[in-house]
Amino acid sequence: MERYNISKHSTFYAVGLSYKKADAKTRGLFSLTDTGKANLLLQAKNEGIDGLIVTSTCNRTELYGFAQHPFQLIKLLCEHSHGTVDEFEKVAYVYKNQDAIGHLFKVGTGLDSQILGDFEIISQIKQSFSNSKENGLANPFLERLTNSVIQASKKIKNETKLSSGATSVSFASVQYILRNVANVSEKNILLFGTGKIGRNTCENLVKHTKNNQITLINRTKDKAEKIAGKFDLVVKDYADLPSEIRKADILIVATGAQNPTISKELIFPNKELLILDLSVPANVADDVADLDNVTLVPLDLLSQLTNETLQNRKQYIPQAEAIIEQIKQEFISWLETRKFAPTIKALNKKLKSLKDAEIDYQRKKLSDFNEEQAEILSNRIIQKITTHFANHLKDSGSSSSDSIEFIQQVFQLEKDF
Repeated sequence: MERYNISKHSTFYAVGLSYKKADAKTRGLFSLTDTGKANLLLQAKNEGIDGLIVTSTCNRTELYGFAQHPFQLIKLLCEHSHGTVDEFEKVAYVYKNQDAIGHLFKVGTGLDSQILGDFEIISQIKQSFSNSKENGLANPFLERLTNSVIQASKKIKNETKLSSGATSVSFASVQYILRNVANVSEKNILLFGTGKIGRNTCENLVKHTKNNQITLINRTKDKAEKIAGKFDLVVKDYADLPSEIRKADILIVATGAQNPTISKELIFPNKELLILDLSVPANVADDVADLDNVTLVPLDLLSQLTNETLQNRKQYIPQAEAIIEQIKQEFISWLETRKFAPTIKALNKKLKSLKDAEIDYQRKKLSDFNEEQAEILSNRIIQKITTHFANHLKDSGSSSSDSIEFIQQVFQLEKDF
């Protein structure tokens, strides 16, 4: 990547882990809170990294950035999560340059999602880029790449049916309940956690179960009350969690806690209870599954549920891949122009210095010299000249290096750009 003049580091990397090789427990070790992401970006900047995007979702944690070696990025991830380098290496992947670019396109368009065509990831990538920009870690390359991925995502969503039908973890959880619980409209349902997944799950519960006995609990009560008000549901205090669990027939856990919040001690031993854990890291202690009266359904099982909708989506993969390839090639074409950007910049600077010298000479020589008109005219000529050179370099393909050297020699351009 050095020849593209976009970073002081030599290579663009994508490092991370996802549902493909890492189970929910392992992914939980490497998940990053908002504070963790912010601290990681701050440390990266202090360590001299000049371009980095950090994403962390229930299905993956990834860093996209420039470095001399991928271990710089791996080290940052491990220092700000609960995972170790050894654990990371067992399940991780590292892509570089063109492969890293291609990977981000697949992730951002839902082709690499655990549920094919899940477009929630693109909003998370947008937010991740925004966080990087606020921290001064979004260089022109990352901005152009992110915008290209967003463009591909929109085009696929508008022109294909890759995202047709209602399919998400929240939808899958409700579908599981409908298929496995009789008389679900009469059951007591407790939803613990009202973040994004919790909100989506709540909407699906109300829409598909026809149940008006849904109770919401969140550590921050006002967040739960906002959702409850929309659907006329009951909200309880966080302190009521133990008593509400004992009343529940179905418990859905969707919190963002870094450690288990549901333990054996909270479960009434003589009452049947279905628990769906939608959290990463897992928020239900492993030994809860040992209770005879409990059926514990983890996130990965819900994500693997296939139905007719998912099967139908597969036929649109080739169409989506064609769209990705088109927009990716447009990005690569832009990237190629970065090779000669410093030369054009230096040429522009040289021409302007010649212009300034000539205007200064004419100002002294001519009493009625119109400096304002001379500035306008000469600047337009300079713009046209540099545009012609830029177009030539863009179209010269493999011979652009020779053309760049020729321009540098003819105009005696400085080579320290």
